[in-house]
Amino acid sequence: QVQLVESGGGLVQPGGSLRLSCAASRSILSFNVMGWYRQAPGKQRELVATITIGGTTNYADSVKGRFTISRDSTKNTVNLQINSLKSEDTAVYYCNAQWWSTAYWGQGTQVTVSS
Repeated sequence: QVQLVESGGGLVQPGGSLRLSCAASRSILSFNVMGWYRQAPGKQRELVATITIGGTTNYADSVKGRFTISRDSTKNTVNLQINSLKSEDTAVYYCNAQWWSTAYWGQGTQVTVSS
């Protein structure tokens, strides 16, 4: 069974930064795609950023230029650097790993942007 464990969430002021990390229980290069999603209260879960096995990245329009996804295959981690945080970035952030039609999810980490 694959386990994904997120960390790095917290309370931050508008304009601040956070670095989220997702640790996988097996090689991240064994997945087709890994990524981050988020779900705000009362809203559907939405894609934030993904990175393919080949290293291609993709971002939601709302986070382009502010968020950066990266990976460290030696540590089996996928990271999300979040800068210039806005109140609308408040959500639970989930790590996702995709192997063909099978999706794995972490339990999420809360990010709250508030002054």
